[in-house]
Amino acid sequence: MHYIFYKRMTDFVLALIALLMVSPVFIPCLIINTFIHKGTPFFFQIRIGQHETPFYIIKLKTLIDAHHPNQTDLERLELFGYWLRKTSLDEIPQLFLVLQGKMSLVGPRPLLMEYLPLYNPQQRRRHLVKPGITGWAQVNGRNDIDWTTKFQLDNYYIDHKSYAFDIKILILTAWKVITAHGVEGKEKLFMEKFTGSTLPQPPHQESKRL
Repeated sequence: MHYIFYKRMTDFVLALIALLMVSPVFIPCLIINTFIHKGTPFFFQIRIGQHETPFYIIKLKTLIDAHHPNQTDLERLELFGYWLRKTSLDEIPQLFLVLQGKMSLVGPRPLLMEYLPLYNPQQRRRHLVKPGITGWAQVNGRNDIDWTTKFQLDNYYIDHKSYAFDIKILILTAWKVITAHGVEGKEKLFMEKFTGSTLPQPPHQESKRL
């Protein structure tokens, strides 16, 4: 109970401070994005939240509208959008979701609703906690690791979550953002689509009490 309380308080305070600190950069980015995307600077998408509750995630838009159905995300990534993704500035609007309590600063990244039927019981455990802007999987490979490893890292976080662990992840995240570690090349800015686990489903294990 103490962990949940302090985590929420830390989320709120740090998200508020972060918004104030990045506003001199965020506001110009918002204006430029509004111009590039003709009045629609934000990207909204339904994602899976805590307890599998859907919510709308918000980011700065980085992809131009598709000109034809077969156009890939990589082909739609414009220059300014590439910079936004490389610097993680496209994630800034999610700080408002942290203030609202729909997300946390640290937790498993919220994934697409279409993935929900594809999870095995172990993979679905990631929804026992609030989704995060960053997480243990993000500081241990981001898009360089496969889906199986990502889910294992998410479960490791759930089983070992603590206030100190959250602070460690935030520090590692800050370092990786500053150094742009793990985003060398445009291809690494996109996650491979999850198509389901091909491995036998492991027996369900009860998670630690939240």
